Amino acid sequence: MSVKSNLTRRIFHLAALAGGLVAAGPAWAQAPADPLSSWNDGKAKSAILDFVRRVTTEGGPDYVKPDERIATFDNDGTLWAEQPAYFQLLFAFDEVRRLAPSHPEWKETEPFRSVLAGDTKGLAASGEKGLLQLVAATHSGMTTSEFEASVANWLATARHPTKQRPYTEMVYQPQLELLAYLRANGFKTFIVSGGGVEFMRVFAQKAYGIPPEQVVGSSGVVEFRAGPDGKLDLFKEPKVEFVDDGAGKPVGINRFIGRRPILAFGNSDGDLQMLQYATAGDGARLALILHHTDGEREWAYDRNSSFGKLDKALEEGRARGWAIVDMKTDWKTVFLSSR
Repeated sequence: MSVKSNLTRRIFHLAALAGGLVAAGPAWAQAPADPLSSWNDGKAKSAILDFVRRVTTEGGPDYVKPDERIATFDNDGTLWAEQPAYFQLLFAFDEVRRLAPSHPEWKETEPFRSVLAGDTKGLAASGEKGLLQLVAATHSGMTTSEFEASVANWLATARHPTKQRPYTEMVYQPQLELLAYLRANGFKTFIVSGGGVEFMRVFAQKAYGIPPEQVVGSSGVVEFRAGPDGKLDLFKEPKVEFVDDGAGKPVGINRFIGRRPILAFGNSDGDLQMLQYATAGDGARLALILHHTDGEREWAYDRNSSFGKLDKALEEGRARGWAIVDMKTDWKTVFLSSR
């Protein structure tokens, strides 16, 4: 899809009103002899193992108490894929198609017409206003429970447009191992993502072993009021409350976690400030960037991508000696390998 990065990222944040991923089993809970068995031996794996050893060795100079072992992970492009578009955005397009029979006027009304016709140029031409209309139509005007159900139903049947796999199988096996390894060593793992907090909170525990209270994301306004039937409930409104991306990530960490992470993992320029914030603290720190270099098993992209652009963060990461995880060389496998 040829929508510019800054526009699509902004609109994606406005779609922060979703919920639901159903995973078939707690693959993240498995603990093989090599806790990072899907990682090839190399600088990235060594940096992780060495860091965890140092911060968990009591009496050592870099020891960190368990309650301060905070690790934050971006979601899109870091824990699961984000091409050819953010999955929450693909959900919005599919919802327009699902709801279209109840809205015959959409066949002649932009941007709905373009979505229904598969006209990406027309969709791009509708601009921010058009995408806002799509978000309003698919992410608001319902209760939080109703929205959660709609996303869960979508994920139960939808398939990735090019990989033809359920979205529940587009998570990264090496990252599941890393999350489990960190938790086994006293870390508390958090998602800090530009994606919708309600979208992620439904699937995070089953997919990653991260409970909903440890998910920080963008959010829309939710109101507690009576519905048409007089029943009190939480209703989703088409208004932005908080954007958890870029400089918003350290703000979100402070607001919802209350501790500076000692480990942060991202994959795009939208994660740069989170990585800067994590490494600005005292004591041992580890920043990691996932570089998408595998065009055969996944995708190869960075500076010129419309989704997950990696430019400034990669440059700063290399200059500061952050751990750059090369997907092609550092990972034995990419996607979730067992269910």
